[in-house]
Amino acid sequence: MLTIYHNPRCSKSRQTLALIEENNQEVSVVEYLKTALTKEVIEQLLALLALSPREMMRTKESEYSEQNLATANDATLIAAMVSTPKLIERPIVSDGKNAIIGRPPENVLSLINNK
Repeated sequence: MLTIYHNPRCSKSRQTLALIEENNQEVSVVEYLKTALTKEVIEQLLALLALSPREMMRTKESEYSEQNLATANDATLIAAMVSTPKLIERPIVSDGKNAIIGRPPENVLSLINNK
């Protein structure tokens, strides 16, 4: 089963979810703006994505500059994603062993085709 960390207001997130459903995949939808991700979940996603915390962030959001995150260390960036989930890049899709960021939405096909 796939898990999508989803923001229904985001067109790329909606397109990614639609692709998953069009490919008849079971999917668990986590609306991370309503149910904030824990530090542990963010660290697990970072490991699955093989990205640094900054690479998993929306650095153009006003909250990024407001919180002075440009020179912050990884622990501070992770804490910022926990407290301000809007900073998390979206959508993220995971099968529990691998994860991708659905930008572009077609990236999700690599997870679906590897099943």
